[in-house]
Amino acid sequence: MKKIIFMGRSGCGKTTLKQALRGENIHYHKTQYVNYNDAIIDTPGEYCESKHLGRALALYAYEADVVGLLISSIQEFSSYSPGVASSCNREVVGIVTQIDRPEGNPERAERWLRLAGCQTVFHVSAVKGIGLEELMDHLKTEND
Repeated sequence: MKKIIFMGRSGCGKTTLKQALRGENIHYHKTQYVNYNDAIIDTPGEYCESKHLGRALALYAYEADVVGLLISSIQEFSSYSPGVASSCNREVVGIVTQIDRPEGNPERAERWLRLAGCQTVFHVSAVKGIGLEELMDHLKTEND
């Protein structure tokens, strides 16, 4: 399994997605520090929201095989600069979360991720289990 780091604003669903991918019961848990579990590195949203803490994301990205940029379908703006994925020497995938929310706009979130440079974008709902299998298949290595 390839190791992935989840990056995104607070509330975009990083920890919930981690719980769903690991087969855990989903419960709210505010991530206070970088959690390094198995093949998933979960980061606090504040790291994406602050240029000073954002430097830590660049360092932790070196610990992963894949960088996952997350945007919730209900977010009203993107935190990612256009082309930001090109600054990473790892594969960068986009993950649109909370696609089951009626007020969401997954297509807009995907456009933002593509503008950031994500060639591959997954649409997921951790609560309903939508899109998890496709993401897991992408993270499987040839030897799995």
